[in-house]
Amino acid sequence: MEVSVETTRSSEFKQIYAIGAIGGHSPYDFRIAFYNDSPKIQRDGNKNITVMERKIETEIILSPLAAKELARWLEEHIKDYEKKFGEIKRPGAGSGEKGNTEKSGESAPIQGYM
Repeated sequence: MEVSVETTRSSEFKQIYAIGAIGGHSPYDFRIAFYNDSPKIQRDGNKNITVMERKIETEIILSPLAAKELARWLEEHIKDYEKKFGEIKRPGAGSGEKGNTEKSGESAPIQGYM
């Protein structure tokens, strides 16, 4: 049986740029929330304190199978990108470091604001 897929955008479609993602999983689904950070200056007595406001822009909820397919799709596209443009390195990676971490929950420091 041949199936043709026609792709259209919903009237509610929107694009966002995100600098990071957080999320987790349950036995039923995976959740990925995409966010942006903005510095805010607050006064504490006679001292200015910079506070990062992390605004969650959107959240995606995926079935376990859809999450696995997304991971496979991302891995393929990252490999293709790195073949064309070179290795993607995490900010702040020193010499000898690959720029990625294996530790769960560890993220790159906030860049470009301080």
